[in-house]
Amino acid sequence: MNDFLSFRKMITPVIIQIIFWFGILGCIIAGLGYMKDSAIMGLAVIIFGSLMVRVYCELLIIAFKILETLLRIDQNTGGGQIPTAGGFPPQAPTPTTPFQ
Repeated sequence: MNDFLSFRKMITPVIIQIIFWFGILGCIIAGLGYMKDSAIMGLAVIIFGSLMVRVYCELLIIAFKILETLLRIDQNTGGGQIPTAGGFPPQAPTPTTPFQ
């Protein structure tokens, strides 16, 4: 419960899966409705509509997969601290003039 309240666990991927199944159900219902007029059109709506719903949901899930990967990279590299030579932060170079 603590992970949920502190936003460490994402619930949106589960919601996207629910949206996917409702989208598939909607494509099937719409396709069956179109089959009254044209069987080919109804079949096309079922097949291509389902495919489009799947692609859309996969695109939404990609953002969460990127987040998971970035969090793993962050954990493996020391939590986002940039190591420098000697432990000091990098300094800007001092400006020089051509006549020194």
